[in-house]
Amino acid sequence: MTDESKIVELEETPDLNGAFPRMSDAQLALLAAHGTRRTTERGDVLFREGDQCPDFFVILRGKVAVIEQSDDNGEPVVLRVHGERRFLGELGVLTGQRSFLTTVVYEPGEVLAVPVARLRELLGRDPGLADLILRAYVMRRAMLIDAGTGFRIVGSRFSPDTQRLLEFAARNRLPHRWIDLEDEPSAESLLRRLGVTPEETPVVVMGEAAVLRNPGNAELARAIGLPAPAVSPDTDIDLAVVGAGPAGLAAAVYGASEGLTTVVLDAVATGGQAGTSPRIENYLGFPAGVSGSELAERAAIQAARFGARIGVPAEVTGLRRREGLFEVAVEGGEPLLARTVVIATGARYRRLDVSGLERFEGTSVFYAATMVEARMCGSDPVVVVGGGNSAGQASLFLARSAARVTLIVRGPDLTANMSRYLVEQIERSPLIDVRRSTEVREVVGDRALASVTVENTGTGEKNEIPARAMFVFIGASPHTGWLAGSVELDRAGFVRTGPRTPLGTSWDGVFAAGDVRSGSTKRVASAVGEGAMAVQLVHRHLGGRVR
Repeated sequence: MTDESKIVELEETPDLNGAFPRMSDAQLALLAAHGTRRTTERGDVLFREGDQCPDFFVILRGKVAVIEQSDDNGEPVVLRVHGERRFLGELGVLTGQRSFLTTVVYEPGEVLAVPVARLRELLGRDPGLADLILRAYVMRRAMLIDAGTGFRIVGSRFSPDTQRLLEFAARNRLPHRWIDLEDEPSAESLLRRLGVTPEETPVVVMGEAAVLRNPGNAELARAIGLPAPAVSPDTDIDLAVVGAGPAGLAAAVYGASEGLTTVVLDAVATGGQAGTSPRIENYLGFPAGVSGSELAERAAIQAARFGARIGVPAEVTGLRRREGLFEVAVEGGEPLLARTVVIATGARYRRLDVSGLERFEGTSVFYAATMVEARMCGSDPVVVVGGGNSAGQASLFLARSAARVTLIVRGPDLTANMSRYLVEQIERSPLIDVRRSTEVREVVGDRALASVTVENTGTGEKNEIPARAMFVFIGASPHTGWLAGSVELDRAGFVRTGPRTPLGTSWDGVFAAGDVRSGSTKRVASAVGEGAMAVQLVHRHLGGRVR
């Protein structure tokens, strides 16, 4: 329970770049027409950590403290204080996730409670209100993530399951903190207090004492409140989008905004391969660059605003034709029936053909470079393998914290497959050592990677490079295993499209967009464009059958 006596008199938290704005008279009047006024007393809990918030709260009088229910010692921590005309919560209010914080009244007054379902309708009708709330909520979510607030993942850096949970949390932009069993003094005392043995780790700690022992991704998603495919088998679906990367999210935004009943399914998270990019600097409209996860988060909110239903994690395992419709099989759930399908499952980076590599995958060998992997590496030296944009972006990102980044490029010319702006930044960085015409021959280490042996293919000279981790970006293999026996694929496993329509597959009514499509341009902007184009083809296929 929250002890309100621990909440001392604090000044109201100042606004930070629009994260804590005040409602205008007109906005309050609009919300008041759809909400209920409630008087409050000191100590009232409006919503608690772990709750799903049924209401959107605006403070009319008094003050409310935002509290992290407990630190590692079990004590509540006051994070912020809000007063009149401010609204509470963060992104989870709109997405249906459980709250990561507790809100407690410490100065009595009055609040306005608006049902979240009504709020979503209002956001769709009032762009000004939508901009105010969405901007604040996106910023608040980013602040929680940066501060390490939220649930705690306790586990060893040498555990693949720890890495899996950290990756799932990061990819889904879930506020969390990692407590490493290997070197954090608080880990042992926290486990003792929770009655957990080191052998039972990794564990996820939520709230004061709720513990999940090595949960699967689906179990963690349910506990957090990530949306499952909230669609019954008999729902009339116009468009099923498989894959929630840039192409899939674009299809979801355009499909839902144009009146199609749209469902989006993804096995891991929104964002796809682009979601793992630390910085996209050449995407139209973002002159300062944007991270892949931020871009995906905004797109997912946009799609949901228009009514698209997004299910994560929901792994699609098959596609077949059934009585004029398409049956989409979902692991662990009922199949969905849809009039049309957009395949947007993208591609993943290939593995290096190096003996013993699998021993280090998940702990020292990675196929993405996000804050999760950067935290695990600390300031140790790392190796990046690849000559494309993803390898370049990863090298620059890792150079912010690593003592040294060695970029291994198979070809003799860095500009052959990498954008010029990345090449110029890499060549200017004193912390990045580029090894051209070089390939990895051996990985060395015990529990974790210690070094990488490389060979110059021109001279035959071999060198051993110290490395705490290796990041691999060497070309893509499509996510099309689930399509076996359905639409036509090319020799490399990518979906063939055309000639009737540019994105049409061998099955009329099924379209492919983004990296999964044979011959596609592997760029975020291209994927977004194809996702939008696919919806126009869907409309053409459906004709007058859209309600």
